[in-house]
Amino acid sequence: MKRLKILIVSKFLYARGGAEVYAMNLGEMLQKQEHEVCFFSMHHPQNIHVNEDEYFAKEVSFFQPSISGKINAALRIFGTGIKRNYEKILDDFQPDIVHLNNIHSYLSPIVARLAHKKGIKVIWTVHDYKLICPAYSCLCNGMPCEACFTDKSKVVSRRCMKNSFLASLLAWSEAVYWNKERLSEWTDAFICPSNFIAQKMMKGGYSADKLHVICNFINDEKVKFIIESTSQERESAYAYIGRLSEEKGVIELLKVADRLPYKLYIAGNGPLENELKRVYSSNHIKFLGHLSAMEIIGLLKRVQFSMVPSICYENNPLSAIESLCCGTPVCGRRIGGIPELLEKDADNRLFSNEVELITSLSDMFISSSEVDRQKLSLTSCERFSAEVYYRKWLEVVQSI
Repeated sequence: MKRLKILIVSKFLYARGGAEVYAMNLGEMLQKQEHEVCFFSMHHPQNIHVNEDEYFAKEVSFFQPSISGKINAALRIFGTGIKRNYEKILDDFQPDIVHLNNIHSYLSPIVARLAHKKGIKVIWTVHDYKLICPAYSCLCNGMPCEACFTDKSKVVSRRCMKNSFLASLLAWSEAVYWNKERLSEWTDAFICPSNFIAQKMMKGGYSADKLHVICNFINDEKVKFIIESTSQERESAYAYIGRLSEEKGVIELLKVADRLPYKLYIAGNGPLENELKRVYSSNHIKFLGHLSAMEIIGLLKRVQFSMVPSICYENNPLSAIESLCCGTPVCGRRIGGIPELLEKDADNRLFSNEVELITSLSDMFISSSEVDRQKLSLTSCERFSAEVYYRKWLEVVQSI
């Protein structure tokens, strides 16, 4: 494969979530393979520094108190304030490929249209359900919902976006303006991190010919840290690592954990953080707040197993991948792309309801001494390696 020039586009360029971590890891991986990489993002005080940040879009925020700030953010949804700087980086860098990640709202799909217009190949990694669900999550009143796959107006009538009519109306307008016909025309290939989301994309009207399934990966630096970390005695405890929000299923987990004798560590923050700490902090439920990437590895290597209790359609959660690479089994809900990660190893458990959750937790503590953690770690580090990912990424590039 010849040396390629790749522009990676992500609305944020710091470890805000799994999508942003993926985008930064992708750039690092491609550079190691001797490709030339640049980034395009929105200015944000927490972004990592890259030389091309002079091209970045001006920062906007929906949480600004001023009316003018909110209007600017709303206009950004339709591409306002993007074109000049973005076209400049396209002209100056002249990429062979533009690789999109999460771009809606703060950058907008105008980045796909402008690249396509210039004859540049566009690859889009689908990290969430925004292309088929205007509210991102495929959730309505705390339950999985696919109504908008065929009728986008449901987001308004059900007020799915922040339980707000105006926010939902804006989300509907965005979905109609950047519809699947236009996005499909401008995008040469969609990378789906799970078979599950690929199936949902097809159900939402996207052509199977453009959908390519490649599971997420962890970078070489993290694998090296995992392998070289000093082994320590496992504590009789388990961990949840992730956002403290309703769709992550953390409320049900804590209700169950509160009634059980096992120690649970909660790592992360989010809108429910203060309320959950007030209600559930105890001798056996410990809230750790935000942890660095390496602190998360340390936590995963000292607990018996980790939890992915999401009630939403999780796509391909990095928390589960990192746990397996640490030799730490996972107990996850039987929903979305979670089973695809866990079904290959008998040490993991899947549950569908509260009764199965309680049983699974007890089973995992009983069987924890039988887990071959070194084998689980080594096989997982290979399964989710950057090398495996790159090989499959190249196949997508060659197909377009």
